[in-house]
Amino acid sequence: MKESQNIEWKESWRDEYIKWICGFANANGGTLYIGKDNKGKVTGISDAWKLLKDIPNKVRDILGIMIDVNLITEKGKDILEIIAEPYPYPVSYKGQYHYRSGSTKQELKGAAMDKFLLQKQGKRWDAVPVPKVTVVDFKNDSFELFRKNAARSGRMGEEVLAESNEILIENLQLKENSYLKRAAVLLFHHDPEQYVTGAYVKIGFFETDADLLYQDEVHGNLFEQADKTLDLLLTKYLRAYISYEGISRVEKYPFSKEALREALLNAIVHKDYSSGVPIQISVYEDKIIFWNTGQLPENWTVGRLFEKHASMPYNPLIANTLFRAGLIEAWGRGIYKIISECEKFGAVPPKFNCDFSGLMVELGAKSEQVSGKTSGKTSGKILELMKSNRGITIPELALEIGVTERSIERNIQNLRKEGIIQRIGPAKGGHWEVIIKK
Repeated sequence: MKESQNIEWKESWRDEYIKWICGFANANGGTLYIGKDNKGKVTGISDAWKLLKDIPNKVRDILGIMIDVNLITEKGKDILEIIAEPYPYPVSYKGQYHYRSGSTKQELKGAAMDKFLLQKQGKRWDAVPVPKVTVVDFKNDSFELFRKNAARSGRMGEEVLAESNEILIENLQLKENSYLKRAAVLLFHHDPEQYVTGAYVKIGFFETDADLLYQDEVHGNLFEQADKTLDLLLTKYLRAYISYEGISRVEKYPFSKEALREALLNAIVHKDYSSGVPIQISVYEDKIIFWNTGQLPENWTVGRLFEKHASMPYNPLIANTLFRAGLIEAWGRGIYKIISECEKFGAVPPKFNCDFSGLMVELGAKSEQVSGKTSGKTSGKILELMKSNRGITIPELALEIGVTERSIERNIQNLRKEGIIQRIGPAKGGHWEVIIKK
């Protein structure tokens, strides 16, 4: 057994370790062992029976929760096992909120604490009411643009779209009692930065990572940011290749327009707007990087990030409104569309990354050399992943490699025909076997 996200070792008991119990209760639960050093070696404790009674009472009085404390004997020495279950509501230690993240305990403050308290209450950041703002403060142009797009998508009826702006806001669930929600401000207000710091997009063109040649900022509500940012990328930041078909002039970009659009909308929907940091787009000659702030649960892979997005966007009210307007597909499909559009365009597969600071999507420019070699490279990567994880699924392969599930299925079919792989057992519960030929 090792120290981990859910396990902590201490040689002796101190009352300050109630903070660790608080951190476990606010996260995913965990176990605190008293009588082991930081390497897991049993040191034992002499006052085990007294602590067996005192610790539960102190935790109850300070945190207001119940824990299990067990006396265990290892190598002839007494140790205590303190088990803290995860609690559905926030647990406070003398007015402080502690949280177990990875193998460390953190005291939550500022935006991190606000986000934690909202999540424990079953709310999202974009659903919080905002006082002293009314529909009169919103731009009518934004409502008209929304109605136009929603009518074209067919996702809202004509009768609903014909209602007043106030009724439209209520139908989109952007109002709570007499207050408008944060999502409404970001989507329709003429200047949302009055209420949300950093609610804009920053674009820069880089010759190298250290050489910024020029940059722009795009302000306004989210509908304006989406339109203006995409227009700037296509007219100022990307170099179109000119060719002629007969007497007609044809402009071809090195990046898929659809993939650019989806990556931008993905950043808008999943950004952590409480951070105060703008969406950042870094443009290079051969790649474009979209980055937005956002945090994920511990131990989540990039693939599981997409699964979470599919079930719950970071800002569900914003996602719902953009979906109604026909700007995005069903929740969570944006990632798969980026992959699909890059593949159809003949560009290198997109790259995805997430860490403690945010989420990144990297789109590579189209390369004629890549398109002819994609299939072979994909098959090789499939074999490597199957060797390391025989139970890997087709969706997981698609996310790891950065291609569509249809592409994975096609490559697997060819590999099976060639006798290179075979499936052992059923679709659920079975595994892949790579056959090594001499």
